[in-house]
Amino acid sequence: MIERRSGVALWRQIADRMRREISAGLADENGRMPPEVVLAARFGVNRHTVRTAIAALVQEGVLRAEQGRGTFVEGRQRLAYPIRSRTRFSEGLAGQTCGLKAMLLDDAVEPASGEAAAALGVDTGAPVVRLETLSEADGRPISRGRSWFDAARFGGMAETFRHTGSITASFKALGLADYFRRSTVVTARHADAADLRDLRLSPGAIVLVTVAVNVDAQGRPVQYSETRFAADRIELHVADGGGTTAG
Repeated sequence: MIERRSGVALWRQIADRMRREISAGLADENGRMPPEVVLAARFGVNRHTVRTAIAALVQEGVLRAEQGRGTFVEGRQRLAYPIRSRTRFSEGLAGQTCGLKAMLLDDAVEPASGEAAAALGVDTGAPVVRLETLSEADGRPISRGRSWFDAARFGGMAETFRHTGSITASFKALGLADYFRRSTVVTARHADAADLRDLRLSPGAIVLVTVAVNVDAQGRPVQYSETRFAADRIELHVADGGGTTAG
């Protein structure tokens, strides 16, 4: 039911209802959505509210609008991203997309917070390298991440990442041949302002958040990260003892 005093905008509720009902056959056999007037009557709202909901789903990649033809369900399915003992961005999405790209948005050397220090096994306030990254698949942003590394061991991580565009390749360039996932915590949240901007989402969209620690072969922490995935574009598949918990 649509709740008019729930604190959630009507257009957001309609967009979420439409997303659920698309999988139940809301669109016709060609993927065409019903006209706005039909959707307005179905959900008991005006056409402007429906139009806003459709625009949000177009922005999020669920629907596409074709001039003179109507609105259609976007054919691209969610990408499946495996979380396992050796979680790698390019390997995990191999075969599902034609082009992957990772970009460095920001970087800094800063004092480790208590949380980052505990995860990396360093003293609070010790220098750590922070990377802010954005990952795309076929031109669509799918995740934005924030990672911390012990600056004493990986002080060149930012400059190396600029050249490689890969955490794995950067580790290798800095002398770490392999690393493993020790733990992952998965939660779901509403997108914040940075998610809306970088992942090109609309207000009220959901992101899947993973907080992870990677370690080297001796079990020493090498990376602490928080990654936010656009929930309409990617699914997280836990496999191979990925040390994952849900929150």
